[in-house]
Amino acid sequence: MRRLWLEQAFLPEGWASGVALDIDGSGRIAGLAANAPLADRETVPGCVLPGLPNLHSHGFQRAMSALAQRRRAAAEDFWSWRGVMYRTALALPPDDIAAVTAMAFMEMLERGFTAVAEFHYLHNDSAGAPYADPAELATRVIEAAAQTGIGLTLLPVLYSAAGPNRPPEPGQRRFITDLDGFLRLHAATAERLRALPGAVLGAAPHSLRAARAADVAALSGLLPEGPLHIHAAEQTGEVAEVEAALGARPVEFLLREAGVDARWCLIHATHMTAEETAGLARAGAVAGLCPITEADLGDGIFNGNAFIDAGGRFGVGTDSNVAIEAPAELRQLEWSQRLRDRRRLVLADSARDGGSTGAALYRAALAGGAQALAQPIGAIALGCRADLVSLRRAGTDLAALSAETRLDHYIFAGGARLVDHVYVAGRCLVREGRHDARAAIESRFAAALRRLEDAL
Repeated sequence: MRRLWLEQAFLPEGWASGVALDIDGSGRIAGLAANAPLADRETVPGCVLPGLPNLHSHGFQRAMSALAQRRRAAAEDFWSWRGVMYRTALALPPDDIAAVTAMAFMEMLERGFTAVAEFHYLHNDSAGAPYADPAELATRVIEAAAQTGIGLTLLPVLYSAAGPNRPPEPGQRRFITDLDGFLRLHAATAERLRALPGAVLGAAPHSLRAARAADVAALSGLLPEGPLHIHAAEQTGEVAEVEAALGARPVEFLLREAGVDARWCLIHATHMTAEETAGLARAGAVAGLCPITEADLGDGIFNGNAFIDAGGRFGVGTDSNVAIEAPAELRQLEWSQRLRDRRRLVLADSARDGGSTGAALYRAALAGGAQALAQPIGAIALGCRADLVSLRRAGTDLAALSAETRLDHYIFAGGARLVDHVYVAGRCLVREGRHDARAAIESRFAAALRRLEDAL
């Protein structure tokens, strides 16, 4: 039993002082008391938050964050960015995939995330041939999670086509598998994942562009357990292509044909009608928002206020990992709503936490992220895993600000530079903002990045 004492902690009911935690052998909170004496407990200083779940990541894309910022055509968009992504995917050998993914996972931990849903669609070798072990590259993701200590929900991806009724393109050859091959891959991944305590296995049909509609509709029945994630309505071109092929817009089709419910997380869902927005909220699914990547790719702005007003649930993710920072994703989400509506404090909850916008965003992303990852996380509460992020108070604005303003400062002003110590399952991985294994992970990543830039 590990015994911690949190100076200040954000509990489900609000901020509390002197919170004593007892953490069992599985890393879950077995005892909790506020206003408790320090006694012989290990002190976690500062303001302690539940770690934020990252509900959408493509770890290998961390390698291209700078390499996709050069203008090569008169007009650059998502589709031209995708060409750089294809070349990156084809150029990375298995060891470098592990190195790049570990770098992304480590940075997530240093910047406020404690668990990640890895949307993993690199399956084949660079020639497009399956590995002898179908889970060869999934195992590299598992290795990266083990090395960094981040909580992992692994989502092998079904990716079969270039678009509705269109065969795969050469640049997609590392991704491609049919439904039978995907089910074998999923089973092999399940075996490998047993070695990682607390890990969860789900599945992800890539999108209605890249997976057969009939396969998407059948997947929840074929895999009755675990979360299901899918890209949906990210780009207007995607919406038009799917509607022309299937006679329905992507979210409309999924709600009607795929049995979307609380197991599902629809990534982006940027371009929805009012009817789709209300329908997705009623279904109890999570909208997986990646505001920094969506801004980087020029995707558009999610209709967050309408979705939340309809009772919708959301979480945030880092997607392409172009800039990894938990509070910045929430900040960008709120700012996008302000830019669209030309008003302020759009997603605040005036009835709770003193009307704090930061607290409203953080609470919602905790709950939506925990649901999307299907893990016992998202709160400092009995039975939850002890995933904790402490923010420095000494020498920062947090030393002077009232409790109800702390999350506003973290999200809108202080940012991830405030992150001090980070625990996953009660184990301290980040101390004074630096991951314990940073030197080794950074060295492997730098070597992989040099090789990649030479190859591109």
